[in-house]
Amino acid sequence: MVRFGVLLGFVAFVGLLGPAAAGSSSAHARIAALATAPPATVRLPARTTSAIAGSETTVPFGWIDFCRRYAGECDVEPMPAADVTITAATWAKIDRINRFVNGAIEPVSDMDHWGVIDQWDYPLDAKGDCEDYALLKRKLLIETGLPRQALLMTVVRDHEDQGHALLTVKTNEGDYVLDNLSDEIKPWSSTGYRFVKRQSQENPDVWLTLRGPDVPDVAATK
Repeated sequence: MVRFGVLLGFVAFVGLLGPAAAGSSSAHARIAALATAPPATVRLPARTTSAIAGSETTVPFGWIDFCRRYAGECDVEPMPAADVTITAATWAKIDRINRFVNGAIEPVSDMDHWGVIDQWDYPLDAKGDCEDYALLKRKLLIETGLPRQALLMTVVRDHEDQGHALLTVKTNEGDYVLDNLSDEIKPWSSTGYRFVKRQSQENPDVWLTLRGPDVPDVAATK
């Protein structure tokens, strides 16, 4: 089960930033309500496969820019690869945070939000687009004690061949994705997306191309 203190701590963190960053009181109320709601009952996932990491590729500009503004989140030492070991408690934690973030954040494009085409950021005003959801899920899951090396920002092409970002969770049962478009945690191969690239497990500032059984190694487009 997710510790309520972790989620409420994020609410407090937002509040410390002041009205400009924190957004409306209604947004705070929505986040607080979701953070303290009783946990849902979840079933353990069926075993799946893992995406195949290929060669080193370009780092998304959004991640580079994010790291300029949040240096402490990216200035980390490389670590050996590690996967999440799936247990009932761990899976409930992942499910809990996925649903919490999906429900707490209002979807809005970067152009409408920031006036730019692409900006990766924490959704401190309870608004954001796909990568902002993924960044917050990653942060909260790391704070609960899951290994950073198993929580990987990932770029895909969606059902309309548009760039989309989500969070891959690498586990001993295979790769699953946390997507702001669905509360269901799906195996990576069941999304219908074309996987393009994601962070290296060893170093979050290194990105690798991705491929699967029927997915060619492709260059990144986002």
